[in-house]
Amino acid sequence: MMRAPILYDPDCGFCRVSLAVLLRWDRHGRLRPVPLGSEEADSLLDGMPEEERMASWHLVTTDGGVHSAGHAFPELFRLLPGATPLARLSARFPRASDRGYRWVAEHRSLFGRPLPDAVRRWADGVISESGHPGQP
Repeated sequence: MMRAPILYDPDCGFCRVSLAVLLRWDRHGRLRPVPLGSEEADSLLDGMPEEERMASWHLVTTDGGVHSAGHAFPELFRLLPGATPLARLSARFPRASDRGYRWVAEHRSLFGRPLPDAVRRWADGVISESGHPGQP
């Protein structure tokens, strides 16, 4: 089974913790974390402008499609156990999903600031054991 690459900002504590939560939810191992800025990420996002690459997270599906920001939620939720209702909801309301994502992304430093170092270390461990070593 091919694992879908999920590309994230390795310099963002909130992003790493959010990714770790998703990876724990992913009991079937369908997601594979890939840090933005890595050689693999650059290859997967070939042709996408650098500014757009770093503006959000991305999910690459088995057909090679790249889904970004809130528009990636339906594809992400289809991969997670028990998340079919969320996949349907986010697909039905794509603009709301994207607006919600953009709002959280714009405030991620506010959400990330209170995260204790122990939580960040936990997240880095989860990401590392899920397939991509060398986390900060």
